[in-house]
Amino acid sequence: QVQLLESGGGLVQAGGSLELSCAASQSIPSIHTMEWHRQAPGQERELVARVTSGGSITYADSVKGRVTISSDIAKTTVSLQMNGLKPEDTGVYYCAVYSWGKGRYFWGQGTQVTVSS
Repeated sequence: QVQLLESGGGLVQAGGSLELSCAASQSIPSIHTMEWHRQAPGQERELVARVTSGGSITYADSVKGRVTISSDIAKTTVSLQMNGLKPEDTGVYYCAVYSWGKGRYFWGQGTQVTVSS
């Protein structure tokens, strides 16, 4: 059973930085995308950033210019560097990997990010 293990969440003041990391417990075949999503209290889960196996990157408008996603498909790791954090960035952050080979997403358990004003 593949597990995605996130780390790096925590409490930070507004304007601060955090780096989230995610690693798979075993290899995932035919990765198409590696992603970070977040879910704020009372809100739906939303995409924060996505990188494809071809290197294309997409960011949510709300985080553009403040976050950077990086990945190593061969090692099945993905990171999210977040700078200039705002209270509205508070939420549980999940990494996700979509595998063409398995035809499904794999999800991590989530890591809490709290930004105080």
